Amino acid sequence: MTTLRNLLLLTLVMLAGVALAFYLRPQPVEQRIALGEKLGGDFTLQADHGELKLEDYRGKVVLFFIGYASCPDVCPTALAVAAQGLKDLTPSQQENVAGIFMSVDPDRDSPEKLSKYASYFHPNFHGATADRATIDSVVKQYGAFYRMVELKDSALGYAVDHSSRLYLIDQNGKLSKALSHALTPIELTKEIQALLSEET
Repeated sequence: MTTLRNLLLLTLVMLAGVALAFYLRPQPVEQRIALGEKLGGDFTLQADHGELKLEDYRGKVVLFFIGYASCPDVCPTALAVAAQGLKDLTPSQQENVAGIFMSVDPDRDSPEKLSKYASYFHPNFHGATADRATIDSVVKQYGAFYRMVELKDSALGYAVDHSSRLYLIDQNGKLSKALSHALTPIELTKEIQALLSEET
C-alpha cells in the first residue's frame, strides 16, 4: 500500500512539473504580439555612415532582421526572399520600404562590412550593429534570442544560434508582425502592400 501511495505521489509531482514547464515555456513572438504584449520599439545602431535610428524611417515600412553576416543559411535566405518581395512591388511602393539587418556578431561584423552585405541583396537594405549591451536590449525588445556556439576544429571559431524572424514595422515605428523566415516572396509582398495601403 505504501509503495502504491508513493507511486501516485511521484506521478502527481511529475504531472505538476510537466504542467508548470508547459505554462512557463517561452511563447512564440507571434503569439506574444497577438496577446497584446508590447514588443518592438525604437533603437539606435551603428552603420557605416554613423548612427542608424529606427525613428529616422518614420513614414516607411521597415523589414527588420536580426542575425549575422557569417550565417550560412537562414540569414542569406531570408534576405534573398525579402529582396524578391520588394522587387515585386511597384517602384513607388519600393520607395516607401526599407530593410534593416542588425548583426549580433559585432566582433566580426563591422558597420562597413554589414553595409555591403545588406545592400548586396537590395539597395533599400541597410546593415548595422552595436555594442553588446545595445544588441541585447534590442533582441529583448523584439522577443528574439541568440547565443554563441563554439565550433571546434573550425576556422570560424564560433557560430551564432539565433531566432529567425522577419519583423514587419509599420510607418509609425510600431511592430506589426513577426513573420517566419520561410515565408514566400509573394506572401511578403502582400504583407507589405497591406501595411502601405493602411497609410493611404
